[in-house]
Amino acid sequence: MVLMEGDVEIMSQIGELLRDCPTNWGSFGPNDEIGTLNYLTPQEVIRGLHAVKTGKVFPLGLPIGDPRGDLVWPGRAPTQHYMVSDRGMYVAGKHDPIAGTGGVEYSDDVVHMFLQGTTQLDSLGHIWYDGTLFNGYDAMTTTGGLTKNGVDKAAAHGVAGAAILLDVARYKGVTMLGRGEEITLSDLLQTAQAQHIEIERRDMIILRTGYYLHYVHGGSQEYIGEELSEPGLTYSDELAMWFHERQIPLYGTDTMGNEQTISSRTGTVQPLHPALITRLGMTLAEMLWLEDLGHYCAEEGQYRFFFMASPLPILGGAGSPVNPLVIV
Repeated sequence: MVLMEGDVEIMSQIGELLRDCPTNWGSFGPNDEIGTLNYLTPQEVIRGLHAVKTGKVFPLGLPIGDPRGDLVWPGRAPTQHYMVSDRGMYVAGKHDPIAGTGGVEYSDDVVHMFLQGTTQLDSLGHIWYDGTLFNGYDAMTTTGGLTKNGVDKAAAHGVAGAAILLDVARYKGVTMLGRGEEITLSDLLQTAQAQHIEIERRDMIILRTGYYLHYVHGGSQEYIGEELSEPGLTYSDELAMWFHERQIPLYGTDTMGNEQTISSRTGTVQPLHPALITRLGMTLAEMLWLEDLGHYCAEEGQYRFFFMASPLPILGGAGSPVNPLVIV
């Protein structure tokens, strides 16, 4: 994070905004670094497995290395994928077969990517304000790599349990939600009611907006436009308390930012991130592919399933690419 002129004032405004936001600091002990993932106990994993009816698997990861350029947050660069060994290099005489194998050749490659430049999980050290991370750790612990709240801590625990899809776009009768449209807590509850599903304590919440289809149809330019303005939830004390009281372990969407980009309630950019990550210690999953899953859930009337994701154990990472799996 690069501090710019005015950041101190902005952070104090965020602190004031979140003054009444509930907190999980100390809830899981003074040394905790995984927050609400603590709710995913072995019993919760079993509860999730009990939701499986058919064994059908839905991968939720987006393709990496799209020829059009992967969709990334403005300021980040799309993934670059390079071959360092392929058949063409042998044909050109640049490589020799592996010594001692009798002619075996191989392919090898490398990627350069932002760890949050595709379907990914945010670590609890990804967002902070007033110089403090989740559970009271000094934000200076992010210097040169996160020594506290890194994604490797989530990787060591794993993410697995019961989850539900709240298909807000389908509930509202649209293919995709509108640019900058707010999703309210009432929208979530009414969607669940329309889907005939109860949001149970410790359910992971997966929310479909359909908004990623802008990228499918027209690439990054159509998705982002002149200024990024994704639809989604936004901060309110009521919403934060609902997440807190329900003990939601993880919240994920099919958008890059998991929330209304510019809050229609506060006028600030993404106030829900510091509320959920910094205050509640909640892991966020972003850029999930939910179209196939959404169609299946609507056709079969099954919106509860087993969800699992395994972030890469990148020591000190602020996030990690994932290919989450849903088993219905």
